Amino acid sequence: MSDVVVAGVGMIPFAKPGASAPYHEMGTEAAKLALADAGLGYEKVEQAYVGYVYGDSTCGQRALYHVGMTGIPIVNVNNNCSTGSTALFMARQMIASGALDCVLAVGFEQMKPGALGSVYTDRPSAFEEFDATADQLIDAPGIPLALRYFGGAGLSHMKKYGTPLEAFAKVRAKASRHARNNPLAIFRKEVTADDVMNDQVIWPGVMTRMMACPPTCGGAAAVLVSERFADKHGIGKQVRIAAQAMTTDTPSTFKAGDMMQLVGYDMAKEAASRVYESAGIGPGDLDVVELHDCFAHNELITYEALGLCGEGEAGKFINDGDNTYGGRIVTNPSGGLLSKGHPLGATGLAQCFELTRQLRGTAGPTQVEGAKVALQHNLGLGGACVVTLYQRH
Repeated sequence: MSDVVVAGVGMIPFAKPGASAPYHEMGTEAAKLALADAGLGYEKVEQAYVGYVYGDSTCGQRALYHVGMTGIPIVNVNNNCSTGSTALFMARQMIASGALDCVLAVGFEQMKPGALGSVYTDRPSAFEEFDATADQLIDAPGIPLALRYFGGAGLSHMKKYGTPLEAFAKVRAKASRHARNNPLAIFRKEVTADDVMNDQVIWPGVMTRMMACPPTCGGAAAVLVSERFADKHGIGKQVRIAAQAMTTDTPSTFKAGDMMQLVGYDMAKEAASRVYESAGIGPGDLDVVELHDCFAHNELITYEALGLCGEGEAGKFINDGDNTYGGRIVTNPSGGLLSKGHPLGATGLAQCFELTRQLRGTAGPTQVEGAKVALQHNLGLGGACVVTLYQRH
């Protein structure tokens, strides 16, 4: 399998529920932006993978038929919060295997306000085992599902390593400083760690409101091509996917007796390990990372899962400023999910959008100077984790 060229990317500004266009219009616009960025017409696309979580079947066709109706295979993808990167993973596989030369990945989400919940309540939930395990590990009655999982993971880190609540507040404050420079982010107001600590408490001693990402609507897309296709069509080859891995849960998810494992710590660690080994590099070679900060707590534990710092060292990593500009590895220059927003199906492709621009040197005010190696981490509970390594050539 060979490197895959990121030929084009597109993203629309994220918006609050009720303030966006309908899902199909967001998907259409994102796809058109990515194709225009690649300098290609839709007729060149051989297959498309379209990700969304909340929607009926074949919403992907509904969106792409307004881009073109060429009869190509359109595959709808749903993998919870890792949906967008799962679409990217599938598209990359088709190119890397030599089966196809030009594939489109699109993600969008039209969300409702409030905490995430089940849509189909007349059948067993995919989270039954997760809920049962969480009930055994933490006592948090009345706390919504996602908050309980990730807040519990943060609480586990606090108990293991003495991590203070202020560490999560500093992560959220950092996100706001980065998002201030991103016109596509939903929240661009800069806040301090004190602001975060003094915000509405949603789990005493564990989480305030600003430590959680908001429900968001949006769309993003990427066009992936083979090297030979890029050569034939005069497409720049400066950004490539050098390695990628997708993992799902292992027995440790439920048997480790640790909320950090329940929310995918081992999945992330294994996916990152595979990517580093495949690319022949280590976390010390990274310049910029976009990781899945659905909660400030998950960003903190993911630093360790990805090897950006040692286990138990995330607090020091944050205090030393090694997660921002001027530090060791700039994490979430876009503002991340906490400030940019988290439209589930679009998130992974929005990360791809940001990192592609970073390696091109066209990220504008969010640019990480001299960025050549970038890592993307996108996580969905239930579970799936996709880690992607991009390199500038």
